Amino acid sequence: MKNIIPLHACVASLMAVAVIIGGCAQTTVIPTKSGATQVSSKTPTAFVQFPDVPVPPGSKINVDKTLIFGSEPWFGQLTLTSTTSSNRAFDFFRAMMPGQGWQEVTSVRASTSILTYDQNDRGLIIAIQAATLLGSEITITVSPKGMPSGNFQGGNLPSPVPQQ
Repeated sequence: MKNIIPLHACVASLMAVAVIIGGCAQTTVIPTKSGATQVSSKTPTAFVQFPDVPVPPGSKINVDKTLIFGSEPWFGQLTLTSTTSSNRAFDFFRAMMPGQGWQEVTSVRASTSILTYDQNDRGLIIAIQAATLLGSEITITVSPKGMPSGNFQGGNLPSPVPQQ
């Protein structure tokens, strides 16, 4: 008895290979704060949603730990798993964030490194931890800045009760 592979199985296999190879050649245009564009063959399309935050090479979004609100500007928590080491990720953000319009407020390099940035009406905190085997986990949290106490639109708040 001859073993003959059905034609539809061959066609399906060839299509799967074509899709996989085609996905590897994807190029994305990433807009920067200055309005210029940067072409990257390594950055997936999903990161275009976050044009004001640079993404280290070899990073993927951890959708289980990501929660984003809005788009321009966006707020929330973006969690990445990266093949970039925690030390290189720290250096990457310190070098790239000013080019995206962020001003560094504080930075601490430790087992969990923290970078804090400020931009107009938003604040950004980056927490970087070494991954168990290779690379790092990066959590980027962006939130609106708090309003000064005199600008509360809901009316005047009562003064705090002094402790005795």
